[in-house]
Amino acid sequence: MQRHQHLVKSLFLQREVVLELYCTAGDPEVLLLMNDGQDLPLLLSAIPDSVWVLGIHAGLQRRQEYGTAGILDYQGQGRLAGQYTRFVIGELLPFLTAQYPDAVFKRRAFAGCSLGGLSALDIVWRHPEIFQLAAVFSGALWWRSRALDAGYRNDRDRIMHRLIREGSYQPGLQFFFECGTADETADRNHNGIIDSIDDTRDLLAELERKGYEATALHYLEIPGGRHDIPTWKTAMEVLLQLPFFSGKTAADIKASS
Repeated sequence: MQRHQHLVKSLFLQREVVLELYCTAGDPEVLLLMNDGQDLPLLLSAIPDSVWVLGIHAGLQRRQEYGTAGILDYQGQGRLAGQYTRFVIGELLPFLTAQYPDAVFKRRAFAGCSLGGLSALDIVWRHPEIFQLAAVFSGALWWRSRALDAGYRNDRDRIMHRLIREGSYQPGLQFFFECGTADETADRNHNGIIDSIDDTRDLLAELERKGYEATALHYLEIPGGRHDIPTWKTAMEVLLQLPFFSGKTAADIKASS
């Protein structure tokens, strides 16, 4: 596995963005972008042939650049999420094409942990013409427009859930979600299930209602898994085994089993 570092001067973000590319010797077919790319060396042990993984280092304004584009949370966070999306689409991907003109990707995915996972999901959901899979580890799917003590309601105030509910079905999209049973202790509705699991299951239900079938929805619940790097490394290993990255079809997998 080779590792290359690049520096991109972003006009949209008004900062320099560090990129780290991990690639194999084979011709690339799949590109996986990863938010919080500074943590990527701790998450990757190996990558499949023909997969390139590009880590995007977070900046000092991480809680402003990550989030849902054009929709702030109740604390006013995420005000640069739209600019971050423009950076990814309008600067990062063209930069990668210019640096590696022979790399032609058949599929693109975007992943992230915690708030970075929310950001990745938001970008994929808004740009299905570019990305085909969103991977969310311990996602900040609680991202809400109203404080818990200000009349908050699950069915109205979770921003990403509302975006999917009000959006349109996009054929070809796939989703991977991971939660650990020890990801947190908060249980705002007192149902005995931590919020991160509740929020993730509810989002999966929104996607099912939107028309996504089980083959497009991947959910990994890790017993004892925490909101930490070791748990997300396990999630990354499972993610990279999906047929999306290997290029194998369901028939191929059945034939080899």
